[in-house]
Amino acid sequence: MTTSRKVAVLVGSLRKDSINRKMAKALVAMAPPSLQMAIVEIGQLPLYNQDDDANPPQASRDFKQQIQSSDAVLFITPEYNRSVPGVLKNAIDIASRPYGQSAWDGKPAGVISVSPGAIGGFGANHHLRQSLVFLNMPVLQQPEAYVGGAGDLFDDQGKIKNDSTRQFMEKFLAAYEGWVGKNAK
Repeated sequence: MTTSRKVAVLVGSLRKDSINRKMAKALVAMAPPSLQMAIVEIGQLPLYNQDDDANPPQASRDFKQQIQSSDAVLFITPEYNRSVPGVLKNAIDIASRPYGQSAWDGKPAGVISVSPGAIGGFGANHHLRQSLVFLNMPVLQQPEAYVGGAGDLFDDQGKIKNDSTRQFMEKFLAAYEGWVGKNAK
């Protein structure tokens, strides 16, 4: 892929020291030059309310514009109760509304779930994929990325200290780079 693509990275956790935020930062640092990856914050967003569709709050308008101006999206999320965190679902709803004016439409996506648990956020990963199908986002199918046992995955500088995980994430980024190059408009 020779064209540089702007990638919005959404982190499904608001915690400052979240392992998902650490993964997002590590991936932004590891990204190939063709992917201009930047974390788009979602913690400041108000709750979605359909009554506001005609005149959304400024934070919602700004967020939707950031998604619209991106070529692709990478979701990095924990699992809450076998699904995605409410804050991530809220962000998805805000940028998809009003109906027929979705900022997500056609943007290639990738999904990574990160958890200290053994199954690596499998439930959240698949629930998120269901929403992305409805939003008409082509989602990278392989490699699937469920990162389990992530409680002590990062060193003090925020780098992935486990060689096999780092190599897997490099493989994921290479596949994602190709997916974005093939599917970005």
